[in-house]
Amino acid sequence: MPQLEKIDDVYLLRFSQPDDPEQAPDNVFSRDFLDELEGCLDELETTSGPAALVTTGAGKFYSNGLDVEYAWGTEGALAPYIDRVHEVFARFIELPMTTVAAINGHAFGAGAMLTLCHDVRLMRDDRGFWCLPEVARSMPFPPGMHSLVTSALPPQTSRLAMFTSHRFGAKDAQAAGIVDGVATESALVDECVKRAAPATAIAGDNLKGVRTTWFADTLVALRTPMV
Repeated sequence: MPQLEKIDDVYLLRFSQPDDPEQAPDNVFSRDFLDELEGCLDELETTSGPAALVTTGAGKFYSNGLDVEYAWGTEGALAPYIDRVHEVFARFIELPMTTVAAINGHAFGAGAMLTLCHDVRLMRDDRGFWCLPEVARSMPFPPGMHSLVTSALPPQTSRLAMFTSHRFGAKDAQAAGIVDGVATESALVDECVKRAAPATAIAGDNLKGVRTTWFADTLVALRTPMV
């Protein structure tokens, strides 16, 4: 389950922290996972002073995104569940601090989209894919998710990712503008904290305002209820 810790002025949000990273969960957005993640966001939203955020998973997973079994397998669950995930994306975009995603492994679907809510993205160099599998799985992109992807990525990359479900390894993801850099597994989190630390000084409402203006149309789309 997601947990916050702090390294000087940088918050580190780990989606899981198992004793054996090879046994790490895939961090799908289950209801329990979202409960804990929303609690972490509650804390981050009330911070003041210098701050930045790094998020990461463990082992071979950053996040596999939607809890498909629950959302599509439970009568009446899909629309409110997608609305809840959309709201999590919106809250990340609205955080008043620089955010850095340490993509330690597979980031699929909504897990990949969550990385796009971050200002900076670094990816493990030897393992894991960033992928939007929706087309391959005959799943649509809700307007909020469509807007997020197309706002955060270059047009050619958006089309390739959304139209083909292409799996991007670290080097491909960097070349496509999905991530800003790569690092070894052992150095990834430290490198992200190092990148986040100088940005703690610009935390506050002005940074939040700049980002929310950039993503203004996306925030409207994310907060338009599913029907």
